Amino acid sequence: MTDIPEIEPAELAKAVEEEQPIQLVDVRAPFRVASGRIDQVPDESFYNIVGSQLVTMQSAEETGLDPSIPVAVVCGHGNSSRQATQFLNQLGFSARSVTGGMAAWMHLAVTRPLDVTPSVDGFLQFDRVGKRALGYVLISDGKALVVDPPRESGAFVSAIADAGATLTAVAETHCHADYISGGPALARRFGVPYYIHPADTTYAYDGTPGTIEYDPLEDGGSFRLGRAEVRCAHTPGHTEGHVTFMVDDLALTGDFIFVESVGRPDLAGKTDEWSEALWQSLTRATTWSPNMKIYPAHYGSERERNDDHTIGRPLGEIRDTNEALKLGEADFKAWVKSRAGSFPDAYRTIKAVNVGLMQIDEMQADELEVGKNECAI
Repeated sequence: MTDIPEIEPAELAKAVEEEQPIQLVDVRAPFRVASGRIDQVPDESFYNIVGSQLVTMQSAEETGLDPSIPVAVVCGHGNSSRQATQFLNQLGFSARSVTGGMAAWMHLAVTRPLDVTPSVDGFLQFDRVGKRALGYVLISDGKALVVDPPRESGAFVSAIADAGATLTAVAETHCHADYISGGPALARRFGVPYYIHPADTTYAYDGTPGTIEYDPLEDGGSFRLGRAEVRCAHTPGHTEGHVTFMVDDLALTGDFIFVESVGRPDLAGKTDEWSEALWQSLTRATTWSPNMKIYPAHYGSERERNDDHTIGRPLGEIRDTNEALKLGEADFKAWVKSRAGSFPDAYRTIKAVNVGLMQIDEMQADELEVGKNECAI
């Protein structure tokens, strides 16, 4: 099958972001769609039509699609969507297959520049729109730091090269549960330190020590990045070893403080213990300047975006709107308990991979990572 029109994930993301008219047809089985879909597309423009059913339809009207609006077709890896695209075009639609399918969509990282500071010359946010996950690059005097990279970190490496900088360190705010970290591999590839708190190098579910090589960084620790000092504040609660990295008035809060929520403390069956730790971390954060700019590792909805589509706001603004930051201790713990619940089974496996206790292939990794994060309480 040749000459099938395609649309790259980055082009689709741009079209959706700019609110261009587009219809999305997901040809996967409904249970696959339920585990994760391109939900940036409004519900009224999203169609789940299984490929085997689609090709039996006799007319454009039978599909329920509007022939005047372009169509993007997605499947798991960009194969079966090609046949569906060809069929839709034969019915008179202007359809294109999403290159690489949902796997490629989940890998996509949109690069967004952020405001620099006196000691930071370059600051970039990498927005994985499929997972609603965020990673960062900071550059000072030609030295670059990567924070919270995914396993596919090519966009980070390219951005550093484009800036004429050299990668000198990789850092993790915590051991992630919703995606496989690219941190250890990136650090090995470039022969640079991999910073993570020691408490997050063991398997949280049973305490088994991990096998990853790392450079320990604990509360009050710091390292140099060009002329910048990267400071570490231990902010446990989402995980035992969760940290926040601070440079000037920037705070990379990982899964500690989000724009609209906080990181859930119930992912390891220690809800009461970790809720207490999270409360203590939030109490500590009350001493931070309201001008401290919070840049998290996730977002829960499009509401959290700024006008330029970046995610991150001054702490003072977040305190005014974030419900969790307005509560007293008893109400906070009750609020957490009322919202704690189930989480994807994949999170246990991803944690094991991230501390080096399990090896998986790319296909397995793609399956584990499908769907937006569920890291906020």
